[in-house]
Amino acid sequence: MKKLIKEFKEFIMRGNVLDMAVGVIVAGAFGKITTSLVNDIFMPFISFLFGTRDMSALNLVVRQADEAAGTEAITIGFGTLVATVIDFILVALVVFIIIKLFNKAREKAAALVKKQEEEAAPEEPAGPTTEELLGQILDELKKKK
Repeated sequence: MKKLIKEFKEFIMRGNVLDMAVGVIVAGAFGKITTSLVNDIFMPFISFLFGTRDMSALNLVVRQADEAAGTEAITIGFGTLVATVIDFILVALVVFIIIKLFNKAREKAAALVKKQEEEAAPEEPAGPTTEELLGQILDELKKKK
């Protein structure tokens, strides 16, 4: 049992698990923001276009409720689908922008590190070219003859 607890502690204390936990918490909060953005900003405009105040009221009734028979109405909720699709598109767009900015920042950081390494590296003295070496060898051979 102690070994199991020790392994669990090691698993929980890994950086990846903690990073993932932070990501899940931030994603939950971000989900609330996008849901509010969709419901409070975008949906009123879309509702105006469709002529109804409540998008969830945009339903296709497949079967009316019949109290005498004890059946409930069957509806297809187009308004809810529209709100969910807009919510998804906004989340995907924001994630795309964040990843694009992150990659651009990573490229700039890599270029800066490379530049600093090039500046810090001592320049090696330029040696003679192949032609110069061959010329020197030829001169030495001529001297020996």
